[in-house]
Amino acid sequence: MSRRRGVMSDRLKEEVARELGIYDTVQQEGWGGIKSRDAGNMVKQAIKMAERQLGDQSEPR
Repeated sequence: MSRRRGVMSDRLKEEVARELGIYDTVQQEGWGGIKSRDAGNMVKQAIKMAERQLGDQSEPR
């Protein structure tokens, strides 16, 4: 059975992990070392970032 390819780029995941203060854990233990709650918070934060970016694009200049 093959694993599904992730939607978030490694760069984005690292940026979000830094914002949430869990990047040290990622560096020490890898992505499998973060808690489920932290993974969920990463998804929420990435969605907020994407919504902000879309909002900025739709504003008239």
